[in-house]
Amino acid sequence: MEDLYKRLKEFKRKYPLTVGWRLKQNLKIVEKHLMDDEQVIYIFVAQKNNRFYDFLSTAVVVLTNKRIIIGRKRVVFGYFVDYITPEMFNDLNVRAGLIWGKVIIDTAKERVFLTNIDKRALPEISNTVNDYILDVKRKLGIKNNNL
Repeated sequence: MEDLYKRLKEFKRKYPLTVGWRLKQNLKIVEKHLMDDEQVIYIFVAQKNNRFYDFLSTAVVVLTNKRIIIGRKRVVFGYFVDYITPEMFNDLNVRAGLIWGKVIIDTAKERVFLTNIDKRALPEISNTVNDYILDVKRKLGIKNNNL
């Protein structure tokens, strides 16, 4: 956990305007759901909602060699975990505002909104996610018409 936490803190240090709370608690949820043979490629924090004024939905987003995991610890008890596997991924949209940006991951079933991200982090996130998805789909032999 310490290595992932250091990487997450590095992201927050590099992009300090990104809104994120209770990073260790959210990261623990993701770590519970990592498989033994999964390797973390990239990690960042965002709010999992579609409202810039909602600061209470902090999520840790992890790209592994098998999938994208989005983990959120509830304040009182319980948690939420979302998985996006490569075959479910359709498209990625990035939107920048005055201070914050938004990443929208379009999947076969829903659109995942990740908001309140320091707009300077958007190119790094979009390039990393796009490269990741293209690479994983290529390895799995999945045709991709959207990227």
